[in-house]
Amino acid sequence: MAAYPPAGRSVLSTQVELHISCKDLRKADALSKSDPLTAVYTLSPTKAWTEYARTELIKNNQSPQFTKAIEIEYRFEELQKLKFTIYDLDNATVSLGDDDFLGEIECSLGEIVSTGSYTKPLCGKGGKKGQGTITIRAEEISQNQQQMVELSFSGKGLDKKDFLGKSDPYLEFEKGNPDGSFTSVYKTNYIKNTLDPHWPPFTVNSQTLCSSDSQRPIRVKCFDWDADSSHDLIGQFTTTLAELTADGSANLSWPLINPSKQAKKKKYSNSGTVVLNKIKITPCYSFLDYIFGGCQINFTVGVDFTGSNGDPSHPSSLHYIDPAHPNEYTQALFSVGSICQDYDTDKLFPAFGFGAKIGDKVSHEFPLNGNWENPYCMGIHGVIQAYHQALTTVKLYGPTNAAPIINHVAHFAETAAQDPNNQQYFILLMITDGVLSDMQETKCALINASRLPMSVILVGVGGADFSAMNELDSDDKLLRVAGLVAERDIVQFVPFRQFAAASPEAMAAVVLAEIPGQLTEYMRKKGIEPRGRPQ
Repeated sequence: MAAYPPAGRSVLSTQVELHISCKDLRKADALSKSDPLTAVYTLSPTKAWTEYARTELIKNNQSPQFTKAIEIEYRFEELQKLKFTIYDLDNATVSLGDDDFLGEIECSLGEIVSTGSYTKPLCGKGGKKGQGTITIRAEEISQNQQQMVELSFSGKGLDKKDFLGKSDPYLEFEKGNPDGSFTSVYKTNYIKNTLDPHWPPFTVNSQTLCSSDSQRPIRVKCFDWDADSSHDLIGQFTTTLAELTADGSANLSWPLINPSKQAKKKKYSNSGTVVLNKIKITPCYSFLDYIFGGCQINFTVGVDFTGSNGDPSHPSSLHYIDPAHPNEYTQALFSVGSICQDYDTDKLFPAFGFGAKIGDKVSHEFPLNGNWENPYCMGIHGVIQAYHQALTTVKLYGPTNAAPIINHVAHFAETAAQDPNNQQYFILLMITDGVLSDMQETKCALINASRLPMSVILVGVGGADFSAMNELDSDDKLLRVAGLVAERDIVQFVPFRQFAAASPEAMAAVVLAEIPGQLTEYMRKKGIEPRGRPQ
């Protein structure tokens, strides 16, 4: 007799990648094309739609092919409802409520997986007929065969595309699909005004590049970048990972062919060449590889005690303690901390406040438990207890300075990083009710921390305008300030109110979703392998 899986265990659970593209979207801007982005929502047990992930923004394009894939766990035995909503972005705020709605569809993950490539007309508001279509292509992620592929390319003698200059070339990589079509999976940065570019080395997962299939076609397109997004094709070629990694493949070159020029000119040869300068393949260790190998997650908390929160004794205060209805600070602490504490062996968490007056002195870093020698709290319940106690002993003041606590945690992360086989990672959760007063100093602190085994979660509580905080959450481009550039993205920012219709747990899922990738990215960049894992 066949053995059934224990109750609560998924019969079939696997990670899939969703690649999204659209055609003929509605034009929302009067003087230009739309700037579309796709937001993906999941349906919670309470029947509320919760944002799960977003694609990147594509400028001036009515038929975008989004490069950023959406990873999601597919469970055969569950009805996993999804909603895909297309927006025309008009500003840089996190909230999509003030951006133009271009259309949406609702479907199940099973519908997408069962077809492999799922195309459906977009609906307008209220289920009315919309304009354009969306295509979602699903692929299973094969964890066992993934590798990290580091590539370095250069170009020679590219076609001149700019009237008053040369070209601003960049490369776009497309993965071949079983039906013969191609899906955009990666783009390099563009190089200004050159016909002989040298693109900086970049690293891409073999699953992303070719579904970890060395014989799968990879089409490489070279474009001339234009500020209005009307990028001109210079030429293209097709290769495979097997060709890229063959013996002697370094300095392998391909002619760039522009199909339209080739069709018009009998003597057409090519539009320049692209040269492979370097390729390096390394194992792709997973987050769990490191956890199973003994990697410790060190969790630290920072809580905003500035006066703008309001008098804690008044029900209108963001710090008001109501036993029946935990405030947003308490909810954020519990929902995030209860997950992180499972990865910390001793469950001792340093917890700090900032922006309060203690005696006659303002402090931007004080222990919630009042013990300057031992600021550790036992478990997340100990953190919450210390937070409640601190509200009775300090005076809310200001300003809202975050850099001191970031630098404090970075100091410990830097000490850990001195071990060449470091197996520690630090997560700092900071909760604030307003935009930071020391934004410049905070950016510098975050850029410094980006080279360390550290991630920062920022949660905004209350009704403040947090649009200025979005710059810290550099999903689309690395954080920059005063000539400094972050080594990697380590920040996740969300306003708590964005999850008012869902739950604190949904908020925790969103802010923690990037942590595994940030940890493995750091370990890979530093060449650190998990302990006890096969080479």
